[in-house]
Amino acid sequence: MSINFGGFKHKGKSFVLASLSAFTLLAGCSAGAGGGANSAAPAKNETAAAPNGGTTEISFYFSGSQNVQELWKHLKDLYEKKQDKVKVKLVYIPSGQGEQATMNRIVAAKKAGNNSIDVDLYEANGGSDLAADKKDNLFEQLDEKKIPNLNLMNPANMKDAGYKVVPYRSSSVLLAYNSAKVPTPPKTLDELYDWIHKHPGRFAYNDPATGGSGASFVITALYKSLPEEAIHNEDKGIEQEWGPGFELLKSLSKDMYQQGVYPKKNQGTLDLLANGEVDMIPAWSDMALEQINKKLLPETTKLAQIEPAFTGGPGRLAVPGMSQHKEAAYDFINFVLSPEAQAEVVNKIYGFPGIEWSHMPAALKKKFEGVSVNYRSFNLGDLEADAMKRWQKEVAGQ
Repeated sequence: MSINFGGFKHKGKSFVLASLSAFTLLAGCSAGAGGGANSAAPAKNETAAAPNGGTTEISFYFSGSQNVQELWKHLKDLYEKKQDKVKVKLVYIPSGQGEQATMNRIVAAKKAGNNSIDVDLYEANGGSDLAADKKDNLFEQLDEKKIPNLNLMNPANMKDAGYKVVPYRSSSVLLAYNSAKVPTPPKTLDELYDWIHKHPGRFAYNDPATGGSGASFVITALYKSLPEEAIHNEDKGIEQEWGPGFELLKSLSKDMYQQGVYPKKNQGTLDLLANGEVDMIPAWSDMALEQINKKLLPETTKLAQIEPAFTGGPGRLAVPGMSQHKEAAYDFINFVLSPEAQAEVVNKIYGFPGIEWSHMPAALKKKFEGVSVNYRSFNLGDLEADAMKRWQKEVAGQ
């Protein structure tokens, strides 16, 4: 199945991709569509403001591409217009080393016995950050008493996250391709690998340490021949079974863009597709859909999922236990989970909403009807970082 544009319908870990017309109509969906009966639940405790009745400022550390930066600026502005008790200081951290540096600071502060840290809210990485929390108990336990709008989410999503992080949005990795050059895209992983070999230089994926679409391509290859449950296994012993996957990735390297050049970040491969330097890439659904809609990618660009599906996943919010402004952070998260803010996630960056579609504005629900497409979530813990290091040595460094 291939599509030009997509909408997303959340139900457990299934989502919906809709037609082109759904997305061209999205421009008419206003931010206020989440009002009325579906408005955000009010925070149950009123301690978000500073003790003297003034304003509390929270520092929110996050990473992501340009579209994510623009989303957070937009949501911050909407939130601050609605109330005068909490201000949000946005602190952008580059993907990769920047994220790790922030987590290292949180871990170091915890181990030093510090009582406070200037990170009040953090957009957590699903692998290494959750593993670090599991080891050192870095993040607050979250529930509906602290964040009432958690009751709008599928309970399984919070359970999967150990109630330590809030999956506020999701997206999946798909194949983005130029249909003028690729009239019939691959439908399976084996067909994709065969296509790459038969069209040397016309496929690219980004350095997996710099963006999730490249990481998904690598992880999908490593676990291709392993049991499905292996992708949720954090036991280091499974690394011994990665050999065939790395051999596969090495065999593909000579047929990659410029015989093994791996662009930086998710946007790097999208730029190659936009410029016609390659014909097919793995790409995050939200980024690709946004850039198609803004005509930053050719009109001939289409998207398709393969079987087994590429991995995907959510964006996660966590509150460090050392934050001195937890109540204010909870209040902002509560707003982010409101139907109004979740509609902005869909409208602005074409993400899957973090709350269930039954709570979303009726106008959006009507537009998002189509064909169900699944992605595979994964939980590798520290193994993800190990896989990236090994890729650098065995694939990029060959």
